Amino acid sequence: MQLYTRTGDKGQTRLIGRQVVDKDDIRVEAYGTIDELNSYLGVIISDPELDSTLKGELQEIQQLLFDCGSDLAAPKGTIEDRTSSQAVTWLEERITYYQDIPAKIECFILPGGCPLASQLHYARTVCRRAERRVVASFKVHESNENVLKFINRLSDYLFAVARLVNHQANHPESFYERSGRVFR
Repeated sequence: MQLYTRTGDKGQTRLIGRQVVDKDDIRVEAYGTIDELNSYLGVIISDPELDSTLKGELQEIQQLLFDCGSDLAAPKGTIEDRTSSQAVTWLEERITYYQDIPAKIECFILPGGCPLASQLHYARTVCRRAERRVVASFKVHESNENVLKFINRLSDYLFAVARLVNHQANHPESFYERSGRVFR
């Protein structure tokens, strides 16, 4: 397999189905940011402090992010949708399970904590940027609506898991000092 195609030499790339678009097309921005998130999850997965359950979940999420990218890279009707509502439900189940393990919070927390939790918080912010790019893409290109739902839930999952990791490491969370009660 040849790694270079020379299509990019002119600032263009091919979507699934062979349509050529500019590399700054919002669709390419959306799946490119998802790819960035996926790569950063790979960094987190490589951390020897990550427990095996979370490692397995994050590896499954990497698979699901490739599904999201495929859906975004394919003009509607080119391929069968890959991101399913079951993926969204699975994330919701994981969030529900993890959210009540650490102490309940009523105000904003600062992203950080132990190194692993800090990386998860960072991944959450990349996920939120990916979500904004997906929203912008949906305004121009029709795509699988489960992609947006999945990415939205994923940022919540990453938040819940970051809190869980800090809890497991006995690392106290830092609260935003000027925050009033926001969570009830």
